[in-house]
Amino acid sequence: MKKEKSEFKEIFIKYIEDKGMRHTKQRELIVDSFFSAGRHITSEELFNIVKKKNPEIGYATVQRNLNLLCESGLAEEIKIGKQKTRYEQKYGSKHHDHLICVKCGRLIEVNDEKIEKLQDKLARANNFIPIKHKLEIYGICGNCK
Repeated sequence: MKKEKSEFKEIFIKYIEDKGMRHTKQRELIVDSFFSAGRHITSEELFNIVKKKNPEIGYATVQRNLNLLCESGLAEEIKIGKQKTRYEQKYGSKHHDHLICVKCGRLIEVNDEKIEKLQDKLARANNFIPIKHKLEIYGICGNCK
């Protein structure tokens, strides 16, 4: 895990430096906090975590760095209807799809090899080369039934 974490940071540092941006302690704290969260997180939740460690950091700084994480391919936005956007780590994470509760917003990560094979079969049958995909199934979770 430690190696994976350092790789994540190295990729991000290279990405921002390639864009002509500086590597700062604030940026490192935001990236470390995001990576350590271990869950789908909103920008507000990440801001609250970071703010406890460094009260000088503003919300806009956290949001800008989340956007950079997404641009770099290390994170991905998950938008669920009118709920707040959540972010999830992509680097080092295995492919998965989501079951999403429309009442409470709970996200359940799922993966089924049969569905993955069916998607590949559908692509081949239509002479289509998939680059990426995501499956989101909306419904009511067990807690909200």
